Amino acid sequence: MADVPGPFDRQELRDLGAAWAALTVAFTMALDPAMQPPRIFDAAPTVIVEALLASAVVVGAGVIGHELAHKALARHYGQQAAFRATYPWLGLSILAGAAGWIVAAPGAVYHRGRITARQRGLIALAGPASNMAFAIGFAGLLVVPGLSRIAVLGLFVNLLLAGFNMLPAGPLDGRSVLDWHRGVYAVSALLTVGPAAAFMLLPLL
Repeated sequence: MADVPGPFDRQELRDLGAAWAALTVAFTMALDPAMQPPRIFDAAPTVIVEALLASAVVVGAGVIGHELAHKALARHYGQQAAFRATYPWLGLSILAGAAGWIVAAPGAVYHRGRITARQRGLIALAGPASNMAFAIGFAGLLVVPGLSRIAVLGLFVNLLLAGFNMLPAGPLDGRSVLDWHRGVYAVSALLTVGPAAAFMLLPLL
């Protein structure tokens, strides 16, 4: 990773923009069957634009906000940190969205420098924590007239991202948190995976 002299470099801004745009399209299709091919070709332009705008807000908060939370805390601890998009996965996300599946794999924040296990764990935890904060914010919009759709989408996406990323597997954030402190992981998983699972099971109750 190249040195990052300021808050953002050109490549990072380009990668953030590409991730935001690609996942906005992917989430628009994945979250609304009417936006999936071939039905989208029968939709009115205004309906498509409204769906894209709603997804842009949700993706901006849930995905881009998640990555920037990692970066902000990494820089707080003196790390060189930058987001780098994974373009093949962004393409896969769009294809999955067209099939009605959510695949949110925009890339990752890469950071380097001397760091403690605690700091590494907290940097990992920052992403899911931001999703839970956004989920609470979107939940508050449920009572605002005219914003119920975006509120439900934002709540769903942020709970999903928080819960999924806290799974203790592979390169996910939960793995880093668990490696740092089992107790912190247990509490964090309860507060993220638990609400995500409950929200997913709610329609079945």
